[in-house]
Amino acid sequence: MAHCPQRCEAIVLRHTNYGEADIILTLFTAEFGLQKGFARAARKSRKRFGAVLDPFTQAVFQWTSGRGDLWLLQEADLVNSRIGLRSDFQRLALASYGSELVTLLLEDEEPHLTIYELLFSFLDYLEQGGQLKIARLLFELRLIYLLGYMPHLLHCSECLKIFSEESIRFDSVRGGSLCLDCAGSMALDVELGTVGTLARSLKVVHHRFNGFQFGEKTIREAGLILDQVLHQVLPREPKSRQFLTRE
Repeated sequence: MAHCPQRCEAIVLRHTNYGEADIILTLFTAEFGLQKGFARAARKSRKRFGAVLDPFTQAVFQWTSGRGDLWLLQEADLVNSRIGLRSDFQRLALASYGSELVTLLLEDEEPHLTIYELLFSFLDYLEQGGQLKIARLLFELRLIYLLGYMPHLLHCSECLKIFSEESIRFDSVRGGSLCLDCAGSMALDVELGTVGTLARSLKVVHHRFNGFQFGEKTIREAGLILDQVLHQVLPREPKSRQFLTRE
């Protein structure tokens, strides 16, 4: 029995050539989460898809169910090509990293509207010339928070003491921020102002990137904190990360 075509908006996360002319796309949708789509003979003729097959492109795809979980892509209408990302290597690398984090941390077919909004706002901010360090910090922080991996920030994760002005340390394995009495000598030294800045940033709507300013020390320490948390929750090291630097 023929399947009725469906339509939904998606961001292309990955483009993989298959056989002589076919393409398999990794798509991220708000309604259906991560999906794999099969575009038959797409490399011989782009009439049905135009310029929507490249990574970071946002389009409305028409599809039917295929074998297993694979979507059979019929055609697509372009929403945003984000072609500007491809003219700057560092922006391209950071966009690839953000897309790879989503692929690694989300379950297939699980809907995530807020993370979909976060990703397309992140990609738009990068293409429009946004600051790379701020883009990465906010994307990592919000992704960790929205997926429920956020560590304790403003109180000790072990004795629950609320911080005021004292020195603190951080260890994601032990739950996050630690007072000096609980921390011992192995945890990461960070400023209370850094974790306070992270906590305040989470009070801003998740898809807003414009208007943030962070000092270099905050960016450096926040990077160390976020690196710890991501190392703990990721199934493997993102391949795209080797092209990035926080400096």
